[in-house]
Amino acid sequence: MRAFVQLSLNELRLLARDPGSLFFMVAFPLMLLVLNSGNKRLEIFLPSYMAMILAIGGIAALPGIVATYRERKVLRRLAVTPISPVMLLGAQVAAQMVMGLAGSLVVIGAGMVVFGVAPPAHPLPLVLAFALSALMTCAIGFVIAAVAPRARTADLLGLMVMFPMIFLAGAAIPREGLPVALRTVGDYLPLTQAVTAMREGWFGTPAAPPLLLLTGIIIVCTAIAAFTFRWE
Repeated sequence: MRAFVQLSLNELRLLARDPGSLFFMVAFPLMLLVLNSGNKRLEIFLPSYMAMILAIGGIAALPGIVATYRERKVLRRLAVTPISPVMLLGAQVAAQMVMGLAGSLVVIGAGMVVFGVAPPAHPLPLVLAFALSALMTCAIGFVIAAVAPRARTADLLGLMVMFPMIFLAGAAIPREGLPVALRTVGDYLPLTQAVTAMREGWFGTPAAPPLLLLTGIIIVCTAIAAFTFRWE
């Protein structure tokens, strides 16, 4: 356990030192919140931005990091040490969750303190939705890392998957403003379930289907990544 904690802290430090991660997971959502501060229903943006932050970390950033470890043979070297490669990958998930939580707390704090947004109506379902959404985005990230032959390709694939998804799933902008055809496409995206679950936890009535769908996506994507991942 001590080794896992140390690995997680090290991965978190590396993320915190990356200007791109700091900007897109902390500053960028805050900028969007300020730009939309004149909206009368500002509360609908906060859970959506939480989903966006997690998608940026898990889908866009994680694949390149994992693929880089594989490309530099870090994972192969760890296989002959007491610290297994799986432990390093788990530490990366933990670091992404903490970084996502930090970015979310900044946005939530700004929304509640500066703009007067009401606190979440259902905190516990919101926390559960956040945890499942974080695991779901990381599971998708591992699938991308598994199929990408090189780190640069993993970075590109992660961005190609993340950017359309955050817009069509309603993480960057509310889906209510999209054309019907694009909303229909968004219905089938994994991130849509994250947005729905966290919105229901914030100001709606929590329901089981989005949480169950998130759990199913985690299981399926983890299984695909486990069977297809190349350790070297």
